[in-house]
Amino acid sequence: MSAPVIGLTTYREPAAWGVWQQPADLLPAQYADAVTATGGLPVLLPPVAGTGAADAVVARLDGLVVTGGADVDPARYGAEPHPRTAGWRPDRDAWEAALLDAAAAARLPVLGVCRGMQLMAVHAGGELDQHTPDLVGHDEHSPGGDEFGTLEVSTEPGSRLAALVGTSLEVSCHHHQSVRTHPGFTAVARATDGTLEAMELPGDRFCLAVQWHPETATDVGLLAGLVRAASSYSTARGRPTSA
Repeated sequence: MSAPVIGLTTYREPAAWGVWQQPADLLPAQYADAVTATGGLPVLLPPVAGTGAADAVVARLDGLVVTGGADVDPARYGAEPHPRTAGWRPDRDAWEAALLDAAAAARLPVLGVCRGMQLMAVHAGGELDQHTPDLVGHDEHSPGGDEFGTLEVSTEPGSRLAALVGTSLEVSCHHHQSVRTHPGFTAVARATDGTLEAMELPGDRFCLAVQWHPETATDVGLLAGLVRAASSYSTARGRPTSA
């Protein structure tokens, strides 16, 4: 049975393993495991500079996941950093923006996860709220440390998202920022406190983003949906998927 190739963007961070302490390209294994479990073939995409690099990569993919990570650079949406905004990586921002441009041109299926949703909104000309607790008065979206928050999310009836995950679901999240505006995208899920938790592009192309982490859940309906869309994309282009 063939498997569509799914690109996963990565961190580039100082890391230690064995006797080594070096910059490394990193991503929690849950992403690749979830893609594999739903029938895809995961490929890691570390930040790359250079004209044409993103187009060359996208030409070899059947689907793309813009993964979670550090805050998006506030300069990308014309804002000064909030005191709690930290750790942005201009190289990763630029690489993922280039991948999104190439993916849009090729109509490649795309799923954004957490930071991925925020980057996609900013790339579309939107803005972020830099510290969600300022708006909602609690830290349930990101309890701190390496813990995920647990939230109940309601989806928009008739949306692609609702068809994949149902009318409501409990999700694992870890975000202190959230999307304020999202030009071109439709809001398709919110938490009970009103925070936008998902958006999707209208039309036939699979282009969807969520603030939560579907790769951590036993129900990986979102990733399964992406893999199905990637398989159809590959077939439509007449390109054989990997065996």
